[in-house]
Amino acid sequence: MLITTTSTLDGIKIKEYLGLVSGETILGANIFRDFMAGITDIVGGRSGAYEKSLVEAKEIAMDEMIQEAKRKGANAIIGVDLDYETVGQGSMLMVSCCGTAVITE
Repeated sequence: MLITTTSTLDGIKIKEYLGLVSGETILGANIFRDFMAGITDIVGGRSGAYEKSLVEAKEIAMDEMIQEAKRKGANAIIGVDLDYETVGQGSMLMVSCCGTAVITE
């Protein structure tokens, strides 16, 4: 599945637009509280555990979007937007992505 943040595919003709596809996931309840509490411990450094969680959440959301596009018969997704939002008074992180499913030549 070809995925791009652009609205066109250089050198590839789009035959049909199939509509919006999306995927969402939510990270554990205390990630931000734990993250902020641990900031003083990692000042100047990076928290590998939290980075791994964010990458995993992004992959889950992207996979959901790809599966929806496949169900529609798409072979590419264009105009992909990836967002990170806090929910539940900042105690959880939602990762969402959306794009336009298309069929290319």
